[in-house]
Amino acid sequence: MGIRFIFGRAGSGKSYYCLNQIKKKLENDKNNKLILLVPDQYTFQTEKKLLEHIGERALLRAEVLSFKRMATRVFDRCGGRAINVIEDSGKNMLIYKLLKDKGEELQYFNRISKQQGFVGIVSKSITEFKKYNISEEILIEKESQIDNKDLKEKVNDLASIYKIFNENLHKGYIDSEDILSILAKKLKECELYNDAEIWVDEFTTFTPQQLEVLKVLAKQCKNINITLCSDGQIQFTEGETDIFDVIKNTENRLLKMMQENNIAYKEPVNLNKENIYRFKESKELGHIEKYFFNFPFKIYKGECKDISLYKANNNYSEIEWVAQDILRLVRDKGYRYKDIAVVCREIDSYDKITSVIFNEYNIPYFLDKKREILSNPLVVLIISSLEILSTNWSYESVFKYVKSGLITLESTYIDKLENYILANGIKGYKWTRDLIGNTDEELTQEEIEIFEYMEEIRRPIINLYNKIKGDVTVRKYCTALYEFLLEINAFETMDKWLENFNEHGMQDKIKEYTQVPSIVMDMLDQAVEVLGDEKVDLKTFSKILISGFEEKEIGVIPMALDQVNIGDIARIKGRDVKALYIVGANDGVLPSANKDEGILSDEDRLELKQLGIELASDTRSRVFEEQFMVYTALTIPSNYLMITYPMADFEGKSLRPSIIIPRLKKILPRLQEESEIFNKNLLNDKYHNITAPTPTFNELIEALRKEYEKEEIEPHWVETFKWFEESDEFKDRTKIIFNGLNYTNLIERIPREKMKQLYSNDNGRLMFSVSRIEKYAQCPFSYYVQYGLKAKDRKVYEFSAPDLGSFMHDILDKFTNKIKKENIAWSDLTKERCSEIVNELVNTKLKNETNSILNSNKKYQYFSERFKKTISKSVTVISEQMRKGEFDIFKSEFDFGDFKDSDPIKLELPSKETVYLKGRVDRIDKVELNGETYIRIVDYKSGSKSFDLNELYYGLQIQLLVYLDAILKNSEQILKTQCMPGGILYFKIDNPIIKSKKALSEEEIQVEVLKKLKMDGLLLKNVELVKAMDNDMETCSLIIPAAFKKDGDFTSTSSVVTESQFELLRNYVNDKMIEICEEMLSGEVKIEPCKSSKVTYCDYCDYSAICQFDTSIRDNKYKIILKKKKDDLWNAMENKVKEEESK
Repeated sequence: MGIRFIFGRAGSGKSYYCLNQIKKKLENDKNNKLILLVPDQYTFQTEKKLLEHIGERALLRAEVLSFKRMATRVFDRCGGRAINVIEDSGKNMLIYKLLKDKGEELQYFNRISKQQGFVGIVSKSITEFKKYNISEEILIEKESQIDNKDLKEKVNDLASIYKIFNENLHKGYIDSEDILSILAKKLKECELYNDAEIWVDEFTTFTPQQLEVLKVLAKQCKNINITLCSDGQIQFTEGETDIFDVIKNTENRLLKMMQENNIAYKEPVNLNKENIYRFKESKELGHIEKYFFNFPFKIYKGECKDISLYKANNNYSEIEWVAQDILRLVRDKGYRYKDIAVVCREIDSYDKITSVIFNEYNIPYFLDKKREILSNPLVVLIISSLEILSTNWSYESVFKYVKSGLITLESTYIDKLENYILANGIKGYKWTRDLIGNTDEELTQEEIEIFEYMEEIRRPIINLYNKIKGDVTVRKYCTALYEFLLEINAFETMDKWLENFNEHGMQDKIKEYTQVPSIVMDMLDQAVEVLGDEKVDLKTFSKILISGFEEKEIGVIPMALDQVNIGDIARIKGRDVKALYIVGANDGVLPSANKDEGILSDEDRLELKQLGIELASDTRSRVFEEQFMVYTALTIPSNYLMITYPMADFEGKSLRPSIIIPRLKKILPRLQEESEIFNKNLLNDKYHNITAPTPTFNELIEALRKEYEKEEIEPHWVETFKWFEESDEFKDRTKIIFNGLNYTNLIERIPREKMKQLYSNDNGRLMFSVSRIEKYAQCPFSYYVQYGLKAKDRKVYEFSAPDLGSFMHDILDKFTNKIKKENIAWSDLTKERCSEIVNELVNTKLKNETNSILNSNKKYQYFSERFKKTISKSVTVISEQMRKGEFDIFKSEFDFGDFKDSDPIKLELPSKETVYLKGRVDRIDKVELNGETYIRIVDYKSGSKSFDLNELYYGLQIQLLVYLDAILKNSEQILKTQCMPGGILYFKIDNPIIKSKKALSEEEIQVEVLKKLKMDGLLLKNVELVKAMDNDMETCSLIIPAAFKKDGDFTSTSSVVTESQFELLRNYVNDKMIEICEEMLSGEVKIEPCKSSKVTYCDYCDYSAICQFDTSIRDNKYKIILKKKKDDLWNAMENKVKEEESK
C-alpha cells in the first residue's frame, strides 16, 4: 500500500500510461477493482478514452470516477443515500433568509448584507470553508487572536452566519460540500475499495477534503498512482516561481500528508524524455512546450507551419476566420471535427457569436458550458408572475409574463392587448376591477375582445394571489405556485415545444427544455425542505426564489461524436486534440488579470494562514495558476495551434494583444502574423472565401455587387453563381438576391391629383401649417409618411415632450390673459406673485381636467410641481423683460388663417394651385414709436433652439418670418393699423441652474438667469427701437441679442437687420414656400434627409425603418446643408428673389 507519483510534462503520455497500466491489470490481475479518478468535468471524455483504448471488457472491473461519483457509489453500498442533500440553490435560499433576519446584527457586513450579489459571496465563502475543512468553531477560536479590527469583524460575521447556517442545515439536511467529508468517514467504515488500484489523473491541485479522501484510500487500496504535470525535479522550497510551481505545491502537500500518516512513498515514474510523445509530428509545438516559460529561451530557427497567429479587426471577423480555417483543415488536411477544439479564457464573451458563425458554416460543435436558467421561459414566467403581484401589476412585469410564451395567446392578440394597455395606462387596480361593468360607454367589439384577453391573463394570477396574500409559509407559496403552473398548463406547453424541437432537430433546445421543469420542481422542493414553515412576505419569497434560480445551471453532454469542442481553457484537458484555436488572446484576458480578492483580501488570507487557517489561493497564487493554464493550453494540441485576437471589442474599444503574442514571436522569429489587411492566404488563394454554402452565398452577393457597380467580376464567382442557381436549397434565394441588386427604396412618382387628395383638408383646400413645410424641407419622404400615409407611433399613456410643450404654452397664455384682464402691471409682478399666479393656473387646469395624466399618480404629480417651478421662473423673466422695455403684449396664442380673425397666407403656385398657410403665434408684442406701430413676434420653445440664417435659407427655419409676414399682411384686420417689423425672437421656457465658483447675491443670480434666458432672433436695425426693447441697455443687453459700440452703433455680433433686409427675408421665405409646396405636390417623394455639420435629421426621424435610407443604395444621398458666410447668404437670397420677380 502506498502512493506513487507519475511525473511528466504536458504531452509526455501520463494519461496514456494510466490507461495502459489499467489494460495490463485487466489482463494479468483478475480480482482487484481498477479505478481511474478524474475531475468531474473530465469523466465523460475519460470514459470514452477508456473504452477506445481497452474495449468493452473495461466495463467489467475498470471504472471512471470523480470524487462525487465515488461518494455516490460508497453511499449506495455502505449507506448514506437517505441523507437529504441541499444543493447550491437551496443553500442560497437559506442564506438569503438568514441575512434578512440577522443582517442587522452583523458588524462589518451590516450595510452590504442586503445588496444584490452578497448572498452569492457568502455562499462561496461557506463553500470555501467546507472544502478546506474550516469549521465555525475554528473561526470563532481564531477570531480572538486577530489584531486587525476589520478582519476581526469580518471573521466574526462569517462565523456567525456559518454557525446559524449549519444549525438550520442540521435539521435533517447536509450541504453538498459536506459530501466528501462524509465520504472519508464512510470509507473508514466499509471495505469497498480494499486492495483496489487507483489512478488519479488530470488534477492540478487538491482541496483538504479531497486529500482526506486520498489519505483514507491510501490506507485501504493496493496502490494509488497520481499523475503530476511536472518536470519531476522535486523541490520542497515554498514559493517557487517556475511554471510548475502550482504542481510542486500540490506535490509538497501530498508528501506532507503521506509523512504525517505513515503512507508509503513508492518509487515515482518519470515520463519526461527529450522528445515528448504528443509532439512527435510537430517540432514547433514541442519547442514551445519546452522553452515558452524557460528563461533564457532557445530560438526555433525552422519554418513555422504548425503555429499561426491572426489579428482580427473585431470578435466577429476573428471567429469567422477560425471557422474558415477549420473547414480548410477538414477539407484539405483530412482532419475530423472531433480532432479540433476552440478555447478562450472568457467563454461568455464568445459563446453566442461562435454558435451563430459555426451554424452558418455548418460546423458541428459542442459548447462545453453550463447554461443558466434565469432566461428560460418557465423561470421567466414564475418570476414575472410574482413580480406582477409585488409591483402591483406593472406594465413591465405583466408583459414579461405574457411574452414568456407559456400563455396561450397568439402574438397578434398580445400586440393588440399591449397597444391598448399602453394607450390607456392600465396598471395597478385597473387590472383587478370589473373590466366590462366599470364603464357606461358602449364597448366596441375590439374592446370586448381585449377585455377577454385581460381576463384570461389575470384570472390565474388573481387565483395565485388569493392563495398567498398576507404572510404565509414558504410551503404554502410553493404549493400555490405549483397549482398555478398546473392551472395555466405550463408543463403541457413545454412538452409541445419539445415535440416541435424534436421535429426540427434542435438538440440544444431539447437538452435545455427537458431539464428545466424538473429543475424548477427540485427548486420548489428545496425551498420547502429548507424553509418550509418559515413565514415570509411576497417580496422576500420572490427574492429567495431568485437567489435559488441564480445558482441553477443546465449541464449538457455532447450529442454526437464528430464535432468541434468549444469551451473555456480551464476545461479543455482530458481530450485528444490535434488542432487547437485559442481565441480572444488579449492583454488582461490571457492570462487573466482578475484582481478580485473576494470577501477576504490577500492580506486577510495571509494573516489567517499564519493563524493556521489555510484557504483558497490569493491573487498572487492565481497569477501562477493562470500561467500554468496558459502552458496547458499551448501544449494541448499535437499537430496545429492557431492563436487569434481582436483589435477591438463589440463596442469598438481598442484592445491590445496578450503578452504571449510577442513572446511567441521572439521564440519563433519566422512566425508570420496574419491579419485582414495582410493575409497571404487571401493574396494567393482566390478560392479562400468559398467555404460553406451560407457564408459563400454572402460573399457572392458582394461579388455580384461589383458587377452591378460596373466593376469586373472574377470568373470563379460566375461559376459559383451558377452552382447556387442550380441548387434546390439556394435557387429561390439566388433569384431574390439577383433581383435585389436592382432594388431601390425610392418610390415611383405619385400622380399630382393623388397628392392633392392626400394633402387637402375636409373642405378640399390645400391648407398647410408652417411647421409642416419645415418638416418637408427636412426630408420629403418623412413628410409623406407622416402626413400623406398618416403613419403614427403606437399611442402610449405618457406625458410626452409635445404634451409638455402644449401644457406650458397653455399656462403662459392663461397667465398673459389674466394679467391683461385684471390690469396687473408688469411692475407689480414680483417673483412671489408670478409663482402664486402660476400655481393657481396649474391647479385650476388640473382640477378641471380630471382625466389628465398629470392627475394619474404620484410621479406625474411630482412632475406637475416641477413644471410649476419652470413656468414660474419663465414668467418671472418675461415680466422682467417687459418691465425693461416699452413693448407690451398684444396677443398670445393667436391663430391666423382660420378665415375668422385673420385670413391665411395665400401662395399661388406656378401650377395654378392655391396653397393656404395657417399657424399659431405664441406672442405678438407691439409698441408705438414716432407715430409708427412696431410688432415683435415671440415664439416659446421648451427645448434649445437658436435663430440660424443658414437654416432659414434652406427652408428649415422659416416659422418666425412667416408669422411676421402673416401679421404684417393682416395688420389692418388684426391691430387696426399698418405695422412695421420690429423683430422675431425665440424665448426658451426653462428653469436654468446657475453654476458659479463663488457665492452669488440674489441680484447676481437674477442677472445670470436673464443671461441664460436671453431671447434670440433678429431685430430691426433701429437704435431707438432696440432701446425700446431694453431701456437699461447701455452696451450689451441682458434680454435681447444686441449690443452697442462706444459710438452708439450696433456691434457686429448684434442680430440686427435693416427694414429692406426684413422685406427681402419675407419675400425670400414666400418664394421658398412656393418652391417647397410645388415640389410637394409634384409627386416626386425623395428620400433625401438634410445633413449639416450640427445635425442629421435621420437621427430624430421615427420612420427610418420604413425608408431604409442607406447611402450604399443607389440614389440614396443626403441633402447637405452647407454653412455659408452671412454675406453670401444675403446675396443668394437677393438673387433668388430677383429671379422669381423676373418670371
